[in-house]
Amino acid sequence: MTHNDLIMRPITGREEIELFCRLPYVLNDELAHDLDSGRRRPEWMWMALRGDRLAARLAWWTRREGDPPFMLDTFDLDDATDEPERLDIGLRLLETAMGAVLPAGVHPPEYSRFLPPRWRDDETARRAVEDRVAVLERTGARLLVERLRLEWRPGTPVPERSGRLRFRPVGDREELVELMTLVLEGTLDAHSRAELTRMPAARVAAEQYDGELALYPGPRDRWRIAMTPGGQSVGFVIPSHNGYNPVIAYVGVLPAHRGNGHIDDLLAEGTRILARQDVPRIRASTDIGNVPMARAFERAGYVDFQREINMTWS
Repeated sequence: MTHNDLIMRPITGREEIELFCRLPYVLNDELAHDLDSGRRRPEWMWMALRGDRLAARLAWWTRREGDPPFMLDTFDLDDATDEPERLDIGLRLLETAMGAVLPAGVHPPEYSRFLPPRWRDDETARRAVEDRVAVLERTGARLLVERLRLEWRPGTPVPERSGRLRFRPVGDREELVELMTLVLEGTLDAHSRAELTRMPAARVAAEQYDGELALYPGPRDRWRIAMTPGGQSVGFVIPSHNGYNPVIAYVGVLPAHRGNGHIDDLLAEGTRILARQDVPRIRASTDIGNVPMARAFERAGYVDFQREINMTWS
């Protein structure tokens, strides 16, 4: 599709990855593998070209081959282009690609972008974020949350078990979904809070299990439920692998047991399970507003290596 001297089109295939990656971003090294695995499709990866110059680009991602787009996780502008033209090009590309890829009448998938930890203190990084946010807002998107991206690295001490809790493997889907439903009470997670305005907690938990946790390739026999010595369930931790990195996919404490420091025991157990596999890193994330969870990760030796912003269309 041509707009004046711009050509807007998807990539033709894997052979155009190098052209698509002329704009830098932390996901560039994963794009080819994602195409091979079906997490991306050429028709989901759009470019705005001025001759052989890449003026803007975007790409959607999904969790498994055959699913519709799950997230807009790449949206980049040529920051050397003057404003307001830079923003106008981004808007035209976004509107053109959305019209071609997404079904009419449905909310677009969520937008995600990874950022340096102190991006607000860096003028270049801040302007890049503000530009992209401004374009997305012109299409109706709004900021949902900013998140901490956390990493545990080999050599970081893992606390020994405190002895206050005992751990056992998760029994089955129904047991975990029931516990996930319970921990949604009073949750500080922005995504969960948004989902709870649209559906009951049991459905939120079931959809997260089926649409996320069940798709992880990490062995499920590593998932743990924490019990008191008397046999009461306290919470759970899901150490897994998301197809890119070992992760603490989910950790939750039941409302009746919050405020007793059990989050530290759960997180240490999940970290210990993955660390025994000689992994190069363990990744995790939490909302910046979820202060108790963020502090627990800090106590466990996780470092804040990136931020993430999420925007949604409502």
